Amino acid sequence: MTRILCLLSALLFTALPVNAEQLTNIGNLEVHYSSFPSTFLTPEVANTYRIQRSRYSAVVNVTVLDKTQEGKPAVTAVLSGQAKNLLGSIKKLSFREVREGSAIYYIAELSHANEESFSFTIDVSQGGNSGQIAFKQTFYVD
Repeated sequence: MTRILCLLSALLFTALPVNAEQLTNIGNLEVHYSSFPSTFLTPEVANTYRIQRSRYSAVVNVTVLDKTQEGKPAVTAVLSGQAKNLLGSIKKLSFREVREGSAIYYIAELSHANEESFSFTIDVSQGGNSGQIAFKQTFYVD
């Protein structure tokens, strides 16, 4: 399981494609996010987390950290969001919580076509903090 945690952590903190660090501060929260093709996961990791590996599927990964506590531990949060393509088609993101030790991740899956671009908006609430993260990503089928 430690190997899986390391892989998910590496994917979470790796911007794909290469961008500045993908994080947003919302009140006392530090929200890290990434999106990547599901084929970046090994079959074993995908199976463990019930993620469908497909050339036409992507994963959105979010973790929420509490900046007020020493070491910025991961905290539970409520997430909801959507992905809108260039034609205006909206896909609702359904996040599920994944816990492994002290790590907490929120994962949503998204189907896409080749070279499909999305604008993501994700609402994050935790305690008295709430806000939105927004980013864009284009996915390719290889």
